[in-house]
Amino acid sequence: MPQPQHPESYTTYTALPEISFQHVPATSPTVTSVIVLRLDRPKANNAFTDTMMLSLVSAFDLLSADPRVKAIVFTGADPRNRVFCPGMDLDQASSSASGADQGALSLGSGSGKGGAADEAEIAAARDSYRDGGAQVSLAIYRCAKPVIAALNGHAVGVGITMTLPANLRVVSEAAKVGFVFGRRGISTEACSTYFLPRILGAGRALTLLTTGAVYSPANPAVRDLFAEILPPERVVPRAVELAQEIADKTSGVAVRTMKDMLYKGAPATPEEAFLLESRVFFDLFRGRDSVEGIKAFLEKREPKFDAVWERDRPSNWPWWEERARDKNALKSKI
Repeated sequence: MPQPQHPESYTTYTALPEISFQHVPATSPTVTSVIVLRLDRPKANNAFTDTMMLSLVSAFDLLSADPRVKAIVFTGADPRNRVFCPGMDLDQASSSASGADQGALSLGSGSGKGGAADEAEIAAARDSYRDGGAQVSLAIYRCAKPVIAALNGHAVGVGITMTLPANLRVVSEAAKVGFVFGRRGISTEACSTYFLPRILGAGRALTLLTTGAVYSPANPAVRDLFAEILPPERVVPRAVELAQEIADKTSGVAVRTMKDMLYKGAPATPEEAFLLESRVFFDLFRGRDSVEGIKAFLEKREPKFDAVWERDRPSNWPWWEERARDKNALKSKI
């Protein structure tokens, strides 16, 4: 696969609509180790669209492959810090009921009536459809760089589910969080049936999906989704602080490896965990970042990690068997 062309500056990079980038600090003319990736559709309060989805997938893939970038803050561009993402743009979804936009998901009539030709067309569309929120979730999931989701306002529907694969989330105390799918007559998406019960447990996940209610972040039903709950104006600055600390003080190879150990081919038994962890620990302990990390600790100084994934990753990576249906999951239209 050809490597993407990385821009000289992300701040001035405008090839991806409905999103924007910032350096840290924002005044830096060159690419910084932490990049802020923002939903930027102000006239619609950052409501989620297919265009936004395609831009986000491209952005996460681009940042993932950029060796200059060490960590990513994912947030919204709302200067009021009221809305991160209210979910799918329902105005656009309603206007698609005619099905005029070929290849896109369109609302049905709800009548259940249709001839054989219509049924065949619907069947073909069903087979080719791939959920947009899930494509963003998978882009975050496969991202080689730590992602800190900074929910600086309300996060509802796909506005919360697409952040579940992030390494951690910080949220505004004034935000409302809702898995409202049952109240819209639809099902959850964005790979949330995988991530949500792993984060909260099946019991709380089922509670959120059954009630379809909207919660404050401090509510016990959703509290454990968030590393920190902050005043609205502190969400993005605190996320940037966390991202900078991760970029400066942790090994990117080690952090990526441990994320993969939790999610990709995760051990089914303690014995499997014992074997996997032993093999991975052996390689990383002998690696260049371990030498530097231990030396820095003994010398009481900050580490300067410089391991490169392609050269320094564990020898048994990938340790999971990728199924053909997983490889083909994204080979269709949206």
